[in-house]
Amino acid sequence: MSYNDWDQQQQYGNAWGDQSSFSYDMGSPDFGAEQQFQSFDYNQAASAPPPQGPPPTTNYYASSQQPTFFTPGPSIMTPGPNPENPIPGDSIEDEPPLLEELGINPDAILQKTLTVLNPMRRTDPVILQDTDLAGPLAFCLAFGSFLLLSGKAQFGYIYGIGLLGCISMYGLLNMMSMAGVSLGVVVSILGYCLLPMVALAGVNVLLSLQGIVGMLLTGAAILWCSFSASKLFVTGLSMDHQQPLLAYPCALLYAVFALLTIF
Repeated sequence: MSYNDWDQQQQYGNAWGDQSSFSYDMGSPDFGAEQQFQSFDYNQAASAPPPQGPPPTTNYYASSQQPTFFTPGPSIMTPGPNPENPIPGDSIEDEPPLLEELGINPDAILQKTLTVLNPMRRTDPVILQDTDLAGPLAFCLAFGSFLLLSGKAQFGYIYGIGLLGCISMYGLLNMMSMAGVSLGVVVSILGYCLLPMVALAGVNVLLSLQGIVGMLLTGAAILWCSFSASKLFVTGLSMDHQQPLLAYPCALLYAVFALLTIF
């Protein structure tokens, strides 16, 4: 049957009657190929029982080994992570806290701050070996901010004098101690012990320290800072009966910060 005959059958209805088989010739130049339809028995298909069970599924990827643009590979159908069976270490709960990733230990910061505020407090020597610089940096910024509120922009002097004092104390402690000490530990302890000087700079915002009361507060702040620093060095480095020898250079360092605060 040619293409024109098939077109006539579609226009005039059942012109072909109950014919059980037919062929479809697409040999014209418009198509360039011949298509043969298989025979189909309409009476048998009408009397056949309906199929049982679920409809069969077709595997579209079994017939082609190489994925193409129209039949992509099975990687697109790959299932994502199962929330009921998560991969170990792939959960948000298993990730460490942000402060721990940044190397900031709030527990150690609190313990060192309480030790500076109460020099008579017993401190674990292991905590003093921690080279934590978050607390000293915060105290230096607070000290400079209070001086700025008093009309003194001294950030450069604070960092310069602090660096020179830390290097000097580092050399002195390595000569006096048998175990030795790292520069990070020296910077951490001297930075934490700057807290009383920060409080003195805060008082200077409210009132002048160039009187009798100001001199007494300044002397008390210097003694507080030097006593706290020397006690921490002695405890951390096991330097028995050497606290007065360490308190003197610490007092000289914190006296320079007191001069910046007053004048």
